[in-house]
Amino acid sequence: MTLIADQPALAAQTGSKERGTPPLHNGDRLSRAEFEQIYKARPDIKKAELIEGVVYMSSPLYADHAEAHSDIDGWLAVYRSTTPGIRVMNNLSVRLDADNEVQPDVAVFVDPQRIIPVSTFVEAIPALAVQIASSSAAYDLHQKLHVYRRNGVQEYLVLLVHEKETRWYRWQEGDYRQLQPDAEGILRSEMLPGLWFHSGHFWQRDLAGVLAVLQKGIASPDHEAFVKSLSSPLTAAHSTD
Repeated sequence: MTLIADQPALAAQTGSKERGTPPLHNGDRLSRAEFEQIYKARPDIKKAELIEGVVYMSSPLYADHAEAHSDIDGWLAVYRSTTPGIRVMNNLSVRLDADNEVQPDVAVFVDPQRIIPVSTFVEAIPALAVQIASSSAAYDLHQKLHVYRRNGVQEYLVLLVHEKETRWYRWQEGDYRQLQPDAEGILRSEMLPGLWFHSGHFWQRDLAGVLAVLQKGIASPDHEAFVKSLSSPLTAAHSTD
């Protein structure tokens, strides 16, 4: 694909102020280098992903998606505030391999020494990727899930707005299995101890209830041990490998 074109018609087609910037459309087939060059030149495009060499661009976001995203941001912000050594990033472009560059709604990294460089694009595998999906038919539960599984994204939390359903996947021996809630309806992260989530409260838009459950997780011995491990010399040594 030619990235810099001289045809005035092409510049007009994109709607970009920069003459010669190629368009970016759903379904385009690009290399990662081509995708990044166009995406960087199009600040008007707020979210685009490359999945198996195919471009996916999100549709306009509605109130239910925006509210769910806001609550998840708050939930993870509280967890981060008590867990030194993790990093929470919103709508970050993450390079997974040569054909895949994703932009999860939220990505969590275990990075005690803060060695992951933060720039336009990051090359690191998230400990947890979170996606607010319109429904179970969305590509987040199909093409993207397969890409995450293949690249070893440790946990993948998908919140299905239409069905009001939560699916939390844990990578294990090259495949995903779904985490199951305990008797109290609480889902507990295995990769991020103390990160507890109650779907019932979440879908009722009871943020106070969601955070109350999280506080129990933060007060658990597992979370305390996790925080200690993040500050240990052994963890620091592994983080710089």
